[in-house]
Amino acid sequence: MRFTFSLLLLLTSIEIYSQSFNGFNLNNALVEPQEIKKGGPGRDGIPALNYPNFLKANQAIFLNDNDLIIGLTDEHKAKAYPIRILNWHEIVNDSINNKPIVITYCPLCGSGMVFNSVVNNQALTFGVSGLLYNSDVLLYDKQTESLWSQMMAKSINGKQRGRKLAILVSDLTTWGQWKQKHPHTKVLSDQTEHKRDYSKDPYQGYTSTEKTYFPVNASNNKVAAKERVLGLQVKNGFKAYPYSELAKSNGLIKDVFKGVEITIEFENDSATAILISPKNLISVSSYWFAWYAFHPYTKIYRK
Repeated sequence: MRFTFSLLLLLTSIEIYSQSFNGFNLNNALVEPQEIKKGGPGRDGIPALNYPNFLKANQAIFLNDNDLIIGLTDEHKAKAYPIRILNWHEIVNDSINNKPIVITYCPLCGSGMVFNSVVNNQALTFGVSGLLYNSDVLLYDKQTESLWSQMMAKSINGKQRGRKLAILVSDLTTWGQWKQKHPHTKVLSDQTEHKRDYSKDPYQGYTSTEKTYFPVNASNNKVAAKERVLGLQVKNGFKAYPYSELAKSNGLIKDVFKGVEITIEFENDSATAILISPKNLISVSSYWFAWYAFHPYTKIYRK
């Protein structure tokens, strides 16, 4: 009888523990469970887009030229995903040239990243867990309910624990710049299956303060917390290029890091930075505090 009661108590404790993390079990997590925070809305409270519709460039009358988008290309195809839509959904499950991909954006970190959604020969569908690690969105896959850190590009628990997502080259730039370079691009339509006012920013005022909503494991004041940086990984090293430093150039920035020649294009009018070469190198545009939280040994570019 005592054993049965103890087992029942243990199972109840596990259930309550799991519920406290939006139903996700963190017993085998790669990070400390207490460092994972609830973001407010519960699991799928921020709905991912699973059946995205697209428009031709000249049909996207809801966009202004200075609106930010995440853009990517594959062979002769180009797609753009407006931040004004991603602010409300954070995840788009999509494909390009019949290749399954997932587009992710964390409004709290300002980080946009695109991944190949095939892991271990299985195409995964992702949702928003409602949980955060280092203030960054934790995705979860519907197939195994494992959690994935966007900035780490890695699963932190469950059956997928330790597996990596392949990051795809993408740019965080303006709609005007993107459609000029890719006039035949398709753009994510604002006609989604959800009723949202995409003309409004649900995080209005967030970037005007240095404060973050949630704690992070490491911080550094050498760059303003919410200044945008272009972060690069070269071999086993990391380097951040603050936009304020890039703005001091004449548009093209040349640098050498870990023996690799880096070329970055900075557009002063729109304050956007794009990695020009090497073309296969992954770059991530995010707020400084987020980049540093995940890469505390990063180097900083200075003009």
